[in-house]
Amino acid sequence: MSSTDRSTVSDGQDLRLIGPELTVPLKAALHYSRQDPYAVRMLLDAGRAEPVEWILSRDLLAAALHAPQGLGDVRAWPSTAPGAEADEADEADEADGVGDKILNVELGPPDGYARFEASAAGIGAFLARTYELVPDGQETAFLNLDAELAELLSQD
Repeated sequence: MSSTDRSTVSDGQDLRLIGPELTVPLKAALHYSRQDPYAVRMLLDAGRAEPVEWILSRDLLAAALHAPQGLGDVRAWPSTAPGAEADEADEADEADGVGDKILNVELGPPDGYARFEASAAGIGAFLARTYELVPDGQETAFLNLDAELAELLSQD
């Protein structure tokens, strides 16, 4: 399910949690808002009462579709889907950088590392919609620094 209004983009994504001996399918919800133009919120349905939330850099996800990105707690990189057969259509997709590719996302401490796989094409389509909402390089035009500063100063 995906949605777009004038200030947000949301989409559901199928992920796979990659363990040492087991792969577990998960549902994730991706959310992007003009009010926080550098971030993508990823909510993972991990079978708990509340979803697990991670805040990811939109730029990191976009760049990771093409090359390894990130340091520390969040890292992401592309890989080829297992068993992907190259044909003429795949070669055209590969020229775009998202054909039969998987986007790997590794999330780190404080509770240990978890690695997920997602469809690079699905993530790329979501990101394209976010760039329609807030074009690359125009993020600062959507920031409300006074409101952000007031929120920071009001926290205990």
